Amino acid sequence: MSIDVSEKRFESDIETFLLSAKGGYTKLTSADFDRKKGLFFNTLLQFIKATQLKMWKRYETVYANGKPELELYKRFDECVRQHGLISVLRKGIEDRGVKFDIAYFVPASALNPDLTEKYNSNILTCTRQFHYSPDNNNSIDMVLSLNGIPIVALELKDQLTGQTVDNAKHQYMHDRDPKELCFGFNRRILVYFAVDTYDVFMTTELKGEDTYFLPFNQGSNGAGNVGGKGNPENPNGYSTAYLWENILQKDNLLKLLQRYISVQTDEKIEIKNGVKSKKKTRHIIFPRYHQFDVVEKVIDDCLKHGSGKNYLIQHSAGSGKSNSIAWLTYKLASLYNKDNELLFSSVVIITDRRVLDKQLQDTVSGFDHKAGLVECIDETKTSQDLKTAINDGKKIIITTLQKFPVIFDQVNDPKGRNFAIIVDEAHSSQTGRSAKKLKSALADTTQAKEELSELDDGFDEQDEIVKQILFHRASIKTCHSSPLPQRQSKKQLICSA
Repeated sequence: MSIDVSEKRFESDIETFLLSAKGGYTKLTSADFDRKKGLFFNTLLQFIKATQLKMWKRYETVYANGKPELELYKRFDECVRQHGLISVLRKGIEDRGVKFDIAYFVPASALNPDLTEKYNSNILTCTRQFHYSPDNNNSIDMVLSLNGIPIVALELKDQLTGQTVDNAKHQYMHDRDPKELCFGFNRRILVYFAVDTYDVFMTTELKGEDTYFLPFNQGSNGAGNVGGKGNPENPNGYSTAYLWENILQKDNLLKLLQRYISVQTDEKIEIKNGVKSKKKTRHIIFPRYHQFDVVEKVIDDCLKHGSGKNYLIQHSAGSGKSNSIAWLTYKLASLYNKDNELLFSSVVIITDRRVLDKQLQDTVSGFDHKAGLVECIDETKTSQDLKTAINDGKKIIITTLQKFPVIFDQVNDPKGRNFAIIVDEAHSSQTGRSAKKLKSALADTTQAKEELSELDDGFDEQDEIVKQILFHRASIKTCHSSPLPQRQSKKQLICSA
């Protein structure tokens, strides 16, 4: 009896936080869940009618001789099957000329109060003992839903019961049928957490015994600090409290759904009976804790201090460097300051490789939600294409460092423009001639010119000596990275120039 009480207390403590004002959730029971539809369908209707009443009235007119609620579900399910839930959450659905938004995400700026009001109308709910199947009474310890759609699953174990995250993993792998509607790939639940009082693991797809879990821990000394595996002791509660107090807190979960979680396609060559064929596999990518933590820290610091600071991010091999770059890039490209002005005109990703890193290119392009947002200056393009991209103000530019020396003096005057420069694989070569040319091309030399004018009223900007002075002055004024030891080459340098 005492063991059962302990486990229920763990669940109860998590629920208590989530249902608090800080957590941002309300409570729903499994009795409200339509197991055949895989939705809290009445909650979805409530959200749509509260935020898009005019559209709903039009929809009722379109289906005046039928059942608009049934038609809405059919169209929702059809769009999810065709495009995936992640796309539907971001883009909504359309039926016979009537468009419905399924969720609202935080607006990039505060210029439109209506968007902020709609964002606050999202309905996030918490359900304990979530009974999901129309065929049996199996349940998951806890499920979090957005506007009636199950998004996050948690299996919770307390060491005092003699169980750990390994028992939670076993449940997902052996007791949860991947064929259930709620577990379908990119159809309902998008991430599954296995949690005990000390450790967190996650997966984004249930595949029976082939289900693969990644650690979702902070590290033994806390996020951003060198240490071992696991989590530090928490003097104020459970060591894993960061999961529900930070990651699953309403605003952060919506950030994750808007800007982080994505579907990526991998392609590999298979040889069978001597015949080569391409095999494509699709994965849902959900950031690990260290990735979300570092991106949000850089963004918060940029908002606090503006442009002009340097940041160094360590990434060990295989820990998701390309995804971290992609997430940081998209956040920086749409970052507004307190005056509702874009902080950066363009974000430039620099790689030192002569042949542009394909994984990095594919990852960043895979997050592209708008056509033309990403300009990739790869081996098929020239330095002149880079110059055009910079002068045209492309939001995201991916290029090699070596293309800058050719066009450093041909870029239009960047006065009044700020650039965020993300350098992949920072090492000593980033302080050489090419790096200086990059800094010179993107630097605002206005102040340097004013200083020269004060020294010599008749100076000529075309004079070669003056050009060199401006060149070196620009290099000093903009971001600069000290040479790093070779053993530190597996790092990223994030510079705001």
